[in-house]
Amino acid sequence: MNEKRTAPDRRDVLRAGALGTATALASPVLARGGFENKTKHVILVAFAGGVRTRETLGTPENVPNLKRMSDEGVTYPRARTNNLGHFGATLSLFTGISEARGIRENTRGEDPTVFEYVRKDLALSSSEVWVSTSGGAQQSNYSASYHREYGPQYGANTLDGDGIFNAEFKSILDSLGRPREMKSRELELLEKMRASIGTGSEDQGVNTPETFAKVERYILDELKGGTADFRGTGSSDAKALRVARNLLPVFRPRLLGVVLRDADVAHRNFNAYVEVIRRNDAMLGELWAAVQSDPELAESTSIFVVPEFGRDADLNSRRGLDHGDGSDDLNYVPLVCWGPDFAGSRTVLEEVRTTDVCASVCGLLGAKARYARSKHLPRLMG
Repeated sequence: MNEKRTAPDRRDVLRAGALGTATALASPVLARGGFENKTKHVILVAFAGGVRTRETLGTPENVPNLKRMSDEGVTYPRARTNNLGHFGATLSLFTGISEARGIRENTRGEDPTVFEYVRKDLALSSSEVWVSTSGGAQQSNYSASYHREYGPQYGANTLDGDGIFNAEFKSILDSLGRPREMKSRELELLEKMRASIGTGSEDQGVNTPETFAKVERYILDELKGGTADFRGTGSSDAKALRVARNLLPVFRPRLLGVVLRDADVAHRNFNAYVEVIRRNDAMLGELWAAVQSDPELAESTSIFVVPEFGRDADLNSRRGLDHGDGSDDLNYVPLVCWGPDFAGSRTVLEEVRTTDVCASVCGLLGAKARYARSKHLPRLMG
């Protein structure tokens, strides 16, 4: 690939000033030494549910794939986070702003997300920006905000891995293609599936009819392909990662978010928590392998993996792990970055914040996180 200089000249600076784009100059696009980035696709994995360093990079045998990504890429072992609850802390990764949210709160935020920034600035279609989640009502709120300049019209297509890809939905496949009227229960399931991909009244205009048809066909193919058959501890996260992997060749998304949550089983069962981490690492390995085996994606895809926060330093009375003691185990997590533009085999000991992921992803793709209170990750680029 021919590398092209992208450093702004005097005319660019004057033009930016005339347009009132001081923000653009104060927050420049991340680039490799002034050259055009190779990264055209980004996968952002929110390893949510509360995951300590001790059980991930602190115990490499639990996460062999994440460890290899760390060894090949850039790792920030001291990424500072805030215990804002699972919903708020995960939302903070996407907005670049610390978002305090109640445990039962279920509404979109007011701050734009990385998905909105990228879609609007790069003029992307709905089929180019995705979120694959492990399920739960709150997780559908990550795709977009209520911000007046952004909003659902710039949001990501969201697939709820646990809510859609379950055994119940497989029943609709028996009726499709058959010359008979669908039963009311089958119609109800089909409508729920359609509603899950951003076609409700609030999200009108996100998907074109052509995109919607492609998404619906993708969902049906996933059901046939066995995604609904995942069982056991960590199955919701496994579905979300499998869905993300299978989205790559079909839609080739520019930005793909993956939201996990099953590690929260740690409250009551430490061993199950470790099992979730190991299973998620195996599924992350599948996703990474899918990128590496695709000639185009292998040379143009960057991956970020980060927990929303950690867990307590000591076990609770149930022999599990809560999250509320204010320890370093809770407040610092590892952030792993792998991609064609990043420095290789680099560990950055400087303290960063998990909210810095938003500005860094935007900068890497050429968008600007205008309202985020975050900065680009230091020493990331090669």
